[in-house]
Parts: sequence; C-alpha cells; structure tokens
Amino acid sequence: MYKSILSLSLFLLIGLASIAQKNMISFSVDQAVDYAMKNSAEIRNALIDIEIQRQSNREITALTMPQISGNVGATRYFDVPTQTLPDFISPAVYGVLVNNGVKDGSGNTISFPANGFGFVPARFGTNWNANGGIEASQILFDGQIFVGLQARGAAMKLSRQAAEVTKEQIKANVMKMYYQLVVGQRQKTSIDANIGRFEKLLADATEIYKNGLIEKLDVDKIDVQLNNLKTEKLKVENQLLMGMAAMKFMIQLPQQDSLILTDTISNSAIQFAATSDSFSFNQRKEYQQLMTAMELSRYNVKRYQLSRIPTLAAFGTISRNAQRNVFNFFQSGEWFPTSLVGVKLNVPLFDGNARRAKIQKAKYEMNKLKNNVARFEQAIEFEINSAQLKWNNAMQTVTTQEKNLELAEKVFNQTKLKYEQGIGSTTEIYNAQTDFKVSENNYYGALYDAIIAKIDLLKSLGKL
Repeated sequence: MYKSILSLSLFLLIGLASIAQKNMISFSVDQAVDYAMKNSAEIRNALIDIEIQRQSNREITALTMPQISGNVGATRYFDVPTQTLPDFISPAVYGVLVNNGVKDGSGNTISFPANGFGFVPARFGTNWNANGGIEASQILFDGQIFVGLQARGAAMKLSRQAAEVTKEQIKANVMKMYYQLVVGQRQKTSIDANIGRFEKLLADATEIYKNGLIEKLDVDKIDVQLNNLKTEKLKVENQLLMGMAAMKFMIQLPQQDSLILTDTISNSAIQFAATSDSFSFNQRKEYQQLMTAMELSRYNVKRYQLSRIPTLAAFGTISRNAQRNVFNFFQSGEWFPTSLVGVKLNVPLFDGNARRAKIQKAKYEMNKLKNNVARFEQAIEFEINSAQLKWNNAMQTVTTQEKNLELAEKVFNQTKLKYEQGIGSTTEIYNAQTDFKVSENNYYGALYDAIIAKIDLLKSLGKL
C-alpha cells in the first residue's frame, strides 16, 4: 500500500510539473505576424463582421422570395355579440292586417304605427369559433429592394476591406514591437559585454593596487562603474520582460509560454528598394475602403430616389373556419373553406416631403465622403513624403552612429590598455566607457528608428 501511495504521489508530481512547464516558442518576425493574424481578437471580430454582412445580404435576398405564414386560432365568447337591426318582421305583419281591414279589440281599424317599428336586437354567432389558414405574399416590384440587391456585393467588399485594414495595422504594430525587443536584447548583450570588460578591469586594478601602483580610490571608481552597469542591465531586463508580455498579449500568445525572437536587425534588414514613382492611391487599403464606401453612398441615394416609384405585390390566402356552441372542433362538424388571391399596388402620393429630405440627406453624406477622399489623398502624399524623408535620415544616422561606435570602442580599448600599462587614469577610463555606452545606445536607437521608418514607408506605399 505504501508503494502504491508513493507511486501515485510521484505520478501526480510529474503531471503537475509537466503542466507548469513553459512552452518554448521561437518566432521570426514573419512567424509572429502570422500567429497574430490567426489569433488576434481584432482580426477574428473583423472576420465575424464579414459573416454578419453575409447574413444581412441574405436578409435582403429573402425579401424577394415568397413570404408564407400559417395561423391557427380559437375564440370563446362568453356573451355572443348582439347587433341591433331595423324591425323587418312587424311591417310585414301590419301590412297583412291593414290590407285585410282587420280591427283591434276596440273596433278600430289597425294602421301602421306613427313612430315606425324601431329596431330589434339580434345575436349572430356561436360561443366557440375556430379558424386556420395559410397566407402567402410575393413582392413583384420594389425599387428599394432591387437597389439593395445591387449593393450586396459592395457591402461584402467593404467588410473584407475593413478586415484587410485591420490586418495591416496589426502587422505594423507587431513588427514594430518585435524589432523594439530585438534592439533591447542587443542592448542587453552590449551591457553584458561592458560588464565583462569592467569585471576584468576591476580584477586587474585590484592586482595593481595590491602592488601599490594605484590608489584604492581608483579601484572604487571602477567598482562604482561596474555596479552602475549591473543596475542598467537590471533595468533593461525588466523592460524586456514587460515588452515580451506586451508582445505576447498583442499576438495572443499565452503569457506562461516563453517567447524567443530569432530575427535580428542589421544594415541589410533596414534597406529596401521601395519607391513612390509608380505609386497609385488605390494601393492603399484604406483608400480602397473609402472608394467602396462612396459606391455604397451612391446606392443609398438611388434607394431613396426609387422610393417614389409604386410598389407591386401579390397575395393569397387559404383558410377554414368553424363555429360551435361547445368546444368539439376535433369531432364531427363542418369546417367552411375560404380562399382568395389578389394584387396590391401601392402608389406614394404625398409624405410631407420626408422622401425629399432623405434624398438630400443621402447626397450630403456622399459629399462628405468626397471631401474625405480628397483629404485622404493629400494625407497619403504627405505621409509618403514624410516617411521617405525619415527613412533617408535614419539611414544616414545609422551610418554615422556605426562609425561613431567603432571609433568609441577603439578609444575605449586603447584607454584601457594605457591604464593597464600604468600610463592612464581612471577618469580617462570612465570618460571612454561613457562615450562608448552613449555610442552604443545611439547606434541601437538609430537601427530601431531606421526599421520603424522602413515599416512606415512600406505602409504608406501600400506595400507592407
């Protein structure tokens, strides 16, 4: 029994350990984008919007189909309705008496009453009534419905374009976040290298101090610099942890999984041959979306204009009804059939100018869209020029900062060598290391600015 309990406990521990184990996910930037495309809630909602629009189109199509409904009903009258009718019996009786000269008990000849015969109450119907039937109708012509049928394709296209715009925006955001983390990782690697240099420098300085060639103050200064680098490394690591969490959230990767970025930023990665010479506004997905919205706006105006035209519909009914004084409709007794067909023409005559107001309103909305299109064209041109300028400047900055980094590293190594030979000072080491660190930060910042400028330029040209 003890062996069984031990085996069961070991099995549970292994199971819990396997559940808690993190999945190691390695992503290139393209893989991260693909994962986001498959799992992003925004994209899933955009795809759901396409299906919603598809069902809306089916609703419009259904209006052109026959509309059939059935009905069954039963009514119980506790008091059968009473109807007052002119007294049609008394005049006939009096007519016979008058024509035959009949006299009353007083010997007077009977004549028609001076005040007429009045009314008699009559109860028509039974205590129980039941009916059942089928009604059908078919629209033969309705201008607004036909316009709706024409607009179905444009409505679906607008939904698909909205999904494409969402995908493009998410792709840009994922790429920017990815490369921001890549730059952060390179900064951390540089800090680790600097820490290694200063640890060796501190060890060398300690030995030199033991030999009485430098003061304890020089050793302490190097130690302070080393501690500052370790603090900076801790700060960068915390920023990377938060950035990784944000990246996982952005692409909908579980937070417990470990994300590994496989791509790096290099000079070749930030260069490309995109040009605006052959650019067309229609390459931008947002512009395509505006054009489709303009098409739908024209359909909207047409819809209200065609509402002036008469509508034509056919209808038909087949029913049966029965009347009983007791509820025995499922037993013996007759059910009386009724059937009819008809056509209804509805001619709009006057609606208080409501239709005219709707037409004008739709035209104003279309004019607003035209203004938005013109404004967006100007915005695209400005965006392309601005992105092109930023990318050119970023490339020049990368080249400059790369040279500065090489020079700063060379100066630091030479200063370190002089210090180790006893002909340099800790102040020179401190200044050289500070310049080297600033050059590294500037270089990595320039790389990040360049890759962001490339992404923005590709997006502005509709080539992302």
